[in-house]
Amino acid sequence: MKGERPHFEVADVLRRLRERGALPQGLSTLQRRVVGALLACRTATLGGHLERCDDCGHERPAYNSCRNRHCPKCQGPDTARWLEEHRASLLPVPYAHAVFTLPHVLAPLALQNARLLYGFLFRASAAALLELAAGPRYLGGQLGFLSILHTWGQKLTHHPHVHCLIPAGVLAADGSRWIPSRKGFLLPVRPLSRLFRGKFLALLEDAFERQRLVFHGDLAALADPAAFRRLLASARKTDWVVYIRPPFGGPDQALQYLARYTHRVAIANSRILALDDDSVTISWKDYAQGHRTRTLTLELAEFARRFLLHVLPIRFVRIRHYGFLANRHRVDQLATIRALLGPGATAASSTSEAQAPSSDAEGEAPDLEASTPKRCPLCQRGTLRFVDLIEPARLRSGHLALFDSS
Repeated sequence: MKGERPHFEVADVLRRLRERGALPQGLSTLQRRVVGALLACRTATLGGHLERCDDCGHERPAYNSCRNRHCPKCQGPDTARWLEEHRASLLPVPYAHAVFTLPHVLAPLALQNARLLYGFLFRASAAALLELAAGPRYLGGQLGFLSILHTWGQKLTHHPHVHCLIPAGVLAADGSRWIPSRKGFLLPVRPLSRLFRGKFLALLEDAFERQRLVFHGDLAALADPAAFRRLLASARKTDWVVYIRPPFGGPDQALQYLARYTHRVAIANSRILALDDDSVTISWKDYAQGHRTRTLTLELAEFARRFLLHVLPIRFVRIRHYGFLANRHRVDQLATIRALLGPGATAASSTSEAQAPSSDAEGEAPDLEASTPKRCPLCQRGTLRFVDLIEPARLRSGHLALFDSS
Protein backbone atom coordinates (compact mmCIF):
# COMPACT_ATOMS: atom_id res chain seq x y z
CA MET A 1 0.00 0.00 0.00
CA LYS A 2 1.31 3.45 -0.89
CA GLY A 3 2.77 5.24 2.13
CA GLU A 4 3.02 2.08 4.22
CA ARG A 5 6.32 1.87 6.10
CA PRO A 6 8.73 -0.98 5.30
CA HIS A 7 8.32 -4.13 7.37
CA PHE A 8 11.38 -5.15 9.35
CA GLU A 9 11.95 -8.17 11.54
CA VAL A 10 14.20 -9.20 14.41
CA ALA A 11 15.56 -11.82 12.00
CA ASP A 12 16.71 -9.05 9.64
CA VAL A 13 18.90 -7.59 12.39
CA LEU A 14 20.35 -10.99 13.28
CA ARG A 15 20.97 -11.80 9.61
CA ARG A 16 22.96 -8.61 9.04
CA LEU A 17 25.07 -9.29 12.12
CA ARG A 18 25.70 -12.90 11.11
CA GLU A 19 26.77 -11.88 7.62
CA ARG A 20 29.40 -9.60 9.18
CA GLY A 21 30.42 -12.13 11.84
CA ALA A 22 29.34 -9.53 14.40
CA LEU A 23 26.83 -11.40 16.56
CA PRO A 24 27.35 -10.73 20.30
CA GLN A 25 30.22 -12.66 21.85
CA GLY A 26 29.74 -15.32 24.48
CA LEU A 27 26.29 -16.53 23.40
CA SER A 28 25.08 -19.67 25.15
CA THR A 29 24.17 -22.79 23.20
CA LEU A 30 20.50 -22.00 23.72
CA GLN A 31 20.89 -18.40 22.52
CA ARG A 32 22.64 -19.66 19.38
CA ARG A 33 19.74 -22.04 18.80
CA VAL A 34 17.29 -19.17 19.04
CA VAL A 35 19.33 -17.12 16.54
CA GLY A 36 19.37 -20.08 14.16
CA ALA A 37 15.64 -20.67 14.53
CA LEU A 38 14.71 -17.04 13.84
CA LEU A 39 16.99 -16.91 10.80
CA ALA A 40 15.45 -20.10 9.39
CA CYS A 41 11.81 -19.30 10.18
CA ARG A 42 9.65 -19.29 7.04
CA THR A 43 12.61 -19.77 4.72
CA ALA A 44 13.64 -22.59 2.42
CA THR A 45 15.87 -23.89 5.22
CA LEU A 46 12.87 -25.43 6.96
CA GLY A 47 11.02 -26.48 3.81
CA GLY A 48 7.29 -26.07 3.36
CA HIS A 49 4.85 -26.50 0.51
CA LEU A 50 3.97 -24.98 -2.86
CA GLU A 51 0.62 -23.22 -3.32
CA ARG A 52 -1.18 -22.49 -6.60
CA CYS A 53 -4.16 -20.24 -7.29
CA ASP A 54 -7.14 -22.23 -8.58
CA ASP A 55 -8.17 -19.29 -10.78
CA CYS A 56 -5.11 -17.60 -12.33
CA GLY A 57 -2.48 -20.27 -11.70
CA HIS A 58 -0.19 -18.03 -9.65
CA GLU A 59 2.25 -20.08 -7.55
CA ARG A 60 4.13 -19.23 -4.37
CA PRO A 61 6.08 -21.15 -1.71
CA ALA A 62 4.77 -21.28 1.86
CA TYR A 63 7.67 -22.06 4.15
CA ASN A 64 7.41 -23.69 7.57
CA SER A 65 7.66 -21.82 10.85
CA CYS A 66 10.41 -22.50 13.37
CA ARG A 67 7.91 -22.80 16.27
CA ASN A 68 10.52 -21.40 18.66
CA ARG A 69 8.81 -19.67 21.58
CA HIS A 70 11.12 -16.66 21.27
CA CYS A 71 10.20 -16.01 17.63
CA PRO A 72 7.97 -12.96 17.04
CA LYS A 73 6.47 -14.51 13.88
CA CYS A 74 5.30 -17.71 15.56
CA GLN A 75 3.40 -16.40 18.55
CA GLY A 76 0.09 -15.33 16.95
CA PRO A 77 -1.09 -18.89 16.11
CA ASP A 78 0.31 -20.22 19.40
CA THR A 79 -1.71 -17.60 21.29
CA ALA A 80 -4.91 -18.53 19.46
CA ARG A 81 -4.38 -22.23 20.13
CA TRP A 82 -3.61 -21.66 23.81
CA LEU A 83 -6.68 -19.46 24.29
CA GLU A 84 -8.88 -22.07 22.66
CA GLU A 85 -7.56 -24.71 25.04
CA HIS A 86 -8.01 -22.55 28.15
CA ARG A 87 -11.29 -20.81 27.39
CA ALA A 88 -13.13 -23.34 29.55
CA SER A 89 -11.20 -22.08 32.59
CA LEU A 90 -12.77 -18.61 32.40
CA LEU A 91 -15.42 -17.73 34.96
CA PRO A 92 -18.29 -15.23 34.53
CA VAL A 93 -16.90 -12.90 37.19
CA PRO A 94 -14.78 -9.72 37.12
CA TYR A 95 -11.03 -10.23 36.75
CA ALA A 96 -8.10 -8.38 38.29
CA HIS A 97 -4.59 -7.97 36.90
CA ALA A 98 -1.59 -8.01 39.26
CA VAL A 99 2.09 -7.47 38.46
CA PHE A 100 5.02 -8.49 40.71
CA THR A 101 8.42 -7.04 39.79
CA LEU A 102 11.87 -8.17 40.89
CA PRO A 103 13.87 -5.14 42.13
CA HIS A 104 16.83 -3.95 40.06
CA VAL A 105 19.31 -4.82 42.81
CA LEU A 106 18.55 -8.53 42.25
CA ALA A 107 18.13 -8.53 38.47
CA PRO A 108 21.84 -9.23 37.66
CA LEU A 109 21.74 -12.25 39.97
CA ALA A 110 18.60 -13.45 38.18
CA LEU A 111 20.41 -13.34 34.83
CA GLN A 112 23.12 -15.68 36.13
CA ASN A 113 20.62 -17.95 37.93
CA ALA A 114 17.64 -17.63 35.62
CA ARG A 115 15.96 -20.99 36.17
CA LEU A 116 16.20 -20.74 39.94
CA LEU A 117 15.33 -17.07 40.48
CA TYR A 118 12.58 -16.90 37.88
CA GLY A 119 11.11 -19.92 39.65
CA PHE A 120 11.36 -18.06 42.96
CA LEU A 121 9.56 -15.10 41.36
CA PHE A 122 6.65 -17.40 40.53
CA ARG A 123 6.65 -19.12 43.93
CA ALA A 124 6.94 -16.00 46.06
CA SER A 125 4.29 -13.99 44.20
CA ALA A 126 1.85 -16.92 44.16
CA ALA A 127 2.39 -17.69 47.86
CA ALA A 128 1.84 -14.04 48.78
CA LEU A 129 -1.42 -13.85 46.83
CA LEU A 130 -2.75 -17.13 48.22
CA GLU A 131 -1.80 -16.34 51.83
CA LEU A 132 -3.23 -12.83 51.87
CA ALA A 133 -6.45 -13.85 50.13
CA ALA A 134 -6.97 -16.72 52.59
CA GLY A 135 -6.78 -14.41 55.61
CA PRO A 136 -10.14 -13.70 57.31
CA ARG A 137 -9.34 -9.98 57.26
CA TYR A 138 -9.50 -10.01 53.47
CA LEU A 139 -11.30 -12.61 51.33
CA GLY A 140 -11.08 -15.68 53.55
CA GLY A 141 -10.82 -18.42 50.93
CA GLN A 142 -8.79 -19.93 48.11
CA LEU A 143 -7.80 -17.67 45.24
CA GLY A 144 -7.22 -19.00 41.73
CA PHE A 145 -5.06 -17.36 39.07
CA LEU A 146 -2.54 -17.85 36.30
CA SER A 147 0.89 -16.23 36.25
CA ILE A 148 2.94 -15.33 33.17
CA LEU A 149 6.64 -14.46 33.26
CA HIS A 150 8.01 -11.53 31.28
CA THR A 151 11.68 -10.57 31.59
CA TRP A 152 11.83 -7.36 29.56
CA GLY A 153 11.02 -3.69 29.73
CA GLN A 154 9.87 -1.55 26.83
CA LYS A 155 13.48 -0.77 25.85
CA LEU A 156 14.41 -4.49 25.88
CA THR A 157 16.30 -4.07 29.15
CA HIS A 158 16.26 -6.86 31.74
CA HIS A 159 13.14 -6.34 33.87
CA PRO A 160 11.82 -9.62 35.34
CA HIS A 161 8.17 -9.57 36.43
CA VAL A 162 5.10 -11.77 36.47
CA HIS A 163 1.61 -10.86 35.31
CA CYS A 164 -1.23 -12.54 37.20
CA LEU A 165 -4.80 -12.74 35.89
CA ILE A 166 -7.12 -13.34 38.83
CA PRO A 167 -10.89 -14.03 39.06
CA ALA A 168 -12.06 -11.45 41.62
CA GLY A 169 -13.19 -13.76 44.40
CA VAL A 170 -12.34 -16.91 46.32
CA LEU A 171 -13.74 -20.36 46.93
CA ALA A 172 -14.57 -20.82 50.62
CA ALA A 173 -12.30 -23.28 52.41
CA ASP A 174 -15.14 -25.77 52.83
CA GLY A 175 -16.23 -25.36 49.19
CA SER A 176 -19.68 -24.16 50.24
CA ARG A 177 -19.75 -20.74 48.58
CA TRP A 178 -18.09 -18.33 46.21
CA ILE A 179 -16.96 -15.17 48.00
CA PRO A 180 -16.66 -12.20 45.61
CA SER A 181 -14.19 -9.42 46.28
CA ARG A 182 -15.42 -5.94 47.10
CA LYS A 183 -16.33 -3.86 44.09
CA GLY A 184 -13.24 -2.20 42.61
CA PHE A 185 -10.89 -3.87 45.10
CA LEU A 186 -9.14 -7.23 45.34
CA LEU A 187 -6.27 -7.10 47.86
CA PRO A 188 -4.21 -4.30 49.46
CA VAL A 189 -0.92 -3.66 47.69
CA ARG A 190 1.32 -2.72 50.62
CA PRO A 191 0.98 -5.92 52.69
CA LEU A 192 1.06 -7.93 49.46
CA SER A 193 4.36 -6.31 48.50
CA ARG A 194 5.87 -7.00 51.92
CA LEU A 195 4.75 -10.63 51.85
CA PHE A 196 6.20 -11.05 48.36
CA ARG A 197 9.52 -9.52 49.40
CA GLY A 198 9.80 -11.65 52.53
CA LYS A 199 8.99 -14.89 50.75
CA PHE A 200 11.37 -14.24 47.86
CA LEU A 201 14.28 -13.28 50.11
CA ALA A 202 13.69 -16.34 52.30
CA LEU A 203 13.93 -18.55 49.20
CA LEU A 204 17.03 -16.69 48.04
CA GLU A 205 18.78 -16.97 51.41
CA ASP A 206 18.02 -20.69 51.58
CA ALA A 207 19.40 -21.18 48.06
CA PHE A 208 22.64 -19.46 49.12
CA GLU A 209 22.98 -21.65 52.20
CA ARG A 210 22.46 -24.74 50.06
CA GLN A 211 25.07 -23.48 47.56
CA ARG A 212 22.57 -23.52 44.71
CA LEU A 213 23.55 -20.08 43.36
CA VAL A 214 26.35 -19.29 40.92
CA PHE A 215 28.32 -16.05 40.79
CA HIS A 216 30.35 -15.08 37.73
CA GLY A 217 32.20 -11.99 36.56
CA ASP A 218 31.11 -8.83 38.34
CA LEU A 219 29.05 -10.88 40.80
CA ALA A 220 31.89 -13.16 41.92
CA ALA A 221 32.31 -11.23 45.18
CA LEU A 222 28.76 -12.20 46.23
CA ALA A 223 29.99 -15.74 46.89
CA ASP A 224 31.35 -14.34 50.16
CA PRO A 225 28.66 -14.74 52.88
CA ALA A 226 29.17 -11.22 54.24
CA ALA A 227 28.77 -9.67 50.77
CA PHE A 228 25.67 -11.74 50.12
CA ARG A 229 24.14 -10.66 53.44
CA ARG A 230 24.70 -7.04 52.43
CA LEU A 231 22.87 -7.70 49.16
CA LEU A 232 19.93 -9.19 51.08
CA ALA A 233 19.91 -6.23 53.47
CA SER A 234 19.82 -3.82 50.55
CA ALA A 235 16.94 -5.74 48.97
CA ARG A 236 15.00 -5.70 52.26
CA LYS A 237 15.21 -1.92 52.41
CA THR A 238 13.79 -1.60 48.90
CA ASP A 239 10.09 -1.19 48.22
CA TRP A 240 9.19 -4.09 45.91
CA VAL A 241 6.84 -2.97 43.17
CA VAL A 242 3.47 -4.72 43.17
CA TYR A 243 0.61 -3.37 41.09
CA ILE A 244 -3.02 -4.50 41.07
CA ARG A 245 -5.49 -3.17 38.57
CA PRO A 246 -8.99 -3.04 40.11
CA PRO A 247 -11.29 -5.84 38.88
CA PHE A 248 -12.58 -5.18 35.38
CA GLY A 249 -15.12 -6.93 33.03
CA GLY A 250 -15.85 -10.63 32.74
CA PRO A 251 -14.57 -13.49 30.60
CA ASP A 252 -14.63 -11.56 27.31
CA GLN A 253 -12.28 -8.92 28.67
CA ALA A 254 -10.22 -11.55 30.46
CA LEU A 255 -9.65 -13.36 27.18
CA GLN A 256 -8.35 -10.18 25.59
CA TYR A 257 -6.01 -9.67 28.53
CA LEU A 258 -4.73 -13.21 28.17
CA ALA A 259 -4.08 -12.62 24.49
CA ARG A 260 -1.92 -9.61 25.34
CA TYR A 261 0.36 -11.45 27.75
CA THR A 262 0.47 -15.23 27.29
CA HIS A 263 2.79 -15.64 24.29
CA ARG A 264 4.32 -12.21 23.92
CA VAL A 265 8.05 -12.12 23.21
CA ALA A 266 10.57 -9.43 24.08
CA ILE A 267 9.66 -7.32 21.04
CA ALA A 268 7.15 -7.66 18.24
CA ASN A 269 8.37 -7.11 14.68
CA SER A 270 5.76 -4.36 14.34
CA ARG A 271 7.78 -2.24 16.79
CA ILE A 272 10.83 -2.14 14.50
CA LEU A 273 10.47 1.16 12.66
CA ALA A 274 13.75 1.47 10.75
CA LEU A 275 16.84 -0.58 9.99
CA ASP A 276 20.10 0.35 8.29
CA ASP A 277 23.63 -1.05 8.15
CA ASP A 278 24.55 0.21 11.62
CA SER A 279 21.43 0.72 13.71
CA VAL A 280 17.82 -0.20 14.34
CA THR A 281 15.04 2.09 15.57
CA ILE A 282 12.19 0.75 17.68
CA SER A 283 9.09 2.22 19.25
CA TRP A 284 8.44 1.99 22.98
CA LYS A 285 5.80 3.18 25.41
CA ASP A 286 6.84 5.63 28.08
CA TYR A 287 4.56 4.60 30.95
CA ALA A 288 5.89 7.42 33.14
CA GLN A 289 4.50 9.91 30.60
CA GLY A 290 1.00 8.59 30.09
CA HIS A 291 1.96 5.67 27.79
CA ARG A 292 3.38 8.12 25.28
CA THR A 293 4.97 6.39 22.28
CA ARG A 294 8.64 7.21 21.78
CA THR A 295 11.47 5.89 19.63
CA LEU A 296 14.86 4.45 20.51
CA THR A 297 17.80 3.85 18.18
CA LEU A 298 20.30 1.12 19.05
CA GLU A 299 23.39 -0.26 17.36
CA LEU A 300 22.61 -3.62 15.76
CA ALA A 301 24.79 -5.60 18.17
CA GLU A 302 23.27 -3.88 21.18
CA PHE A 303 19.77 -4.64 19.94
CA ALA A 304 20.71 -8.30 19.51
CA ARG A 305 22.35 -8.41 22.94
CA ARG A 306 19.24 -7.00 24.61
CA PHE A 307 16.90 -9.29 22.68
CA LEU A 308 18.90 -12.39 23.61
CA LEU A 309 18.88 -11.47 27.31
CA HIS A 310 15.32 -12.79 27.32
CA VAL A 311 15.96 -16.31 26.09
CA LEU A 312 14.52 -18.56 28.79
CA PRO A 313 16.14 -21.75 30.09
CA ILE A 314 15.21 -24.84 28.11
CA ARG A 315 11.85 -26.35 29.12
CA PHE A 316 11.25 -23.54 31.62
CA VAL A 317 7.48 -23.18 32.12
CA ARG A 318 6.55 -19.51 31.78
CA ILE A 319 2.75 -19.83 32.24
CA ARG A 320 1.68 -21.38 35.54
CA HIS A 321 -1.62 -21.92 37.38
CA TYR A 322 -2.27 -21.64 41.11
CA GLY A 323 -4.98 -22.10 43.72
CA PHE A 324 -8.25 -23.46 42.40
CA LEU A 325 -6.82 -23.13 38.87
CA ALA A 326 -3.86 -25.42 39.61
CA ASN A 327 -3.73 -28.16 37.01
CA ARG A 328 -4.51 -31.10 39.28
CA HIS A 329 -7.60 -29.43 40.81
CA ARG A 330 -8.84 -27.21 38.02
CA VAL A 331 -11.66 -29.27 36.49
CA ASP A 332 -13.28 -30.23 39.80
CA GLN A 333 -12.84 -26.81 41.40
CA LEU A 334 -14.24 -24.97 38.40
CA ALA A 335 -17.26 -27.27 38.33
CA THR A 336 -17.87 -26.50 42.01
CA ILE A 337 -17.56 -22.75 41.47
CA ARG A 338 -19.86 -22.75 38.44
CA ALA A 339 -22.46 -24.66 40.42
CA LEU A 340 -22.21 -22.06 43.19
CA LEU A 341 -22.46 -19.18 40.70
CA GLY A 342 -25.68 -20.55 39.22
CA PRO A 343 -27.01 -21.99 35.97
CA GLY A 344 -25.78 -19.13 33.76
CA ALA A 345 -22.12 -19.68 34.64
CA THR A 346 -21.30 -22.24 31.93
CA ALA A 347 -23.03 -20.26 29.20
CA ALA A 348 -21.36 -17.04 30.28
CA SER A 349 -17.91 -18.61 30.22
CA SER A 350 -18.36 -19.54 26.58
CA THR A 351 -19.40 -16.09 25.35
CA SER A 352 -15.73 -15.22 24.89
CA GLU A 353 -15.50 -17.29 21.72
CA ALA A 354 -16.34 -14.40 19.45
CA GLN A 355 -13.61 -12.32 21.10
CA ALA A 356 -10.73 -14.70 20.48
CA PRO A 357 -7.96 -12.89 18.60
CA SER A 358 -6.61 -14.23 15.33
CA SER A 359 -3.15 -12.86 15.99
CA ASP A 360 -1.16 -11.53 18.91
CA ALA A 361 -1.84 -8.21 20.57
CA GLU A 362 1.02 -6.39 18.88
CA GLY A 363 -0.07 -7.11 15.34
CA GLU A 364 2.04 -10.02 14.16
CA ALA A 365 0.74 -11.73 11.02
CA PRO A 366 -0.87 -15.14 11.43
CA ASP A 367 1.16 -18.20 10.50
CA LEU A 368 0.90 -19.05 6.79
CA GLU A 369 -0.10 -22.61 7.60
CA ALA A 370 -2.86 -21.43 9.94
CA SER A 371 -4.66 -18.96 7.68
CA THR A 372 -6.73 -21.16 5.35
CA PRO A 373 -8.34 -20.74 2.91
CA LYS A 374 -6.02 -18.10 1.46
CA ARG A 375 -7.04 -15.66 -1.26
CA CYS A 376 -4.65 -15.29 -4.17
CA PRO A 377 -2.61 -12.08 -3.69
CA LEU A 378 -2.29 -11.63 -7.47
CA CYS A 379 -5.81 -11.94 -8.90
CA GLN A 380 -7.73 -11.49 -5.61
CA ARG A 381 -10.32 -13.98 -6.91
CA GLY A 382 -9.00 -17.49 -6.57
CA THR A 383 -7.91 -19.53 -3.58
CA LEU A 384 -4.38 -20.79 -3.04
CA ARG A 385 -4.36 -24.59 -2.94
CA PHE A 386 -1.68 -27.06 -1.85
CA VAL A 387 0.33 -28.40 -4.80
CA ASP A 388 3.44 -30.14 -3.51
CA LEU A 389 5.83 -30.38 -0.57
CA ILE A 390 9.09 -28.42 -0.51
CA GLU A 391 11.87 -30.41 1.11
CA PRO A 392 14.00 -28.57 3.71
CA ALA A 393 17.22 -27.13 2.35
CA ARG A 394 20.41 -28.91 3.40
CA LEU A 395 21.31 -27.67 6.88
CA ARG A 396 24.85 -26.54 7.40
CA SER A 397 26.89 -28.00 10.23
CA GLY A 398 26.07 -26.19 13.44
CA HIS A 399 22.45 -25.53 12.47
CA LEU A 400 21.07 -28.96 13.31
CA ALA A 401 19.39 -27.54 16.43
CA LEU A 402 17.11 -25.20 14.49
CA PHE A 403 14.11 -27.39 15.20
CA ASP A 404 14.48 -27.02 18.95
CA SER A 405 11.35 -25.23 20.20
CA SER A 406 12.42 -24.58 23.76
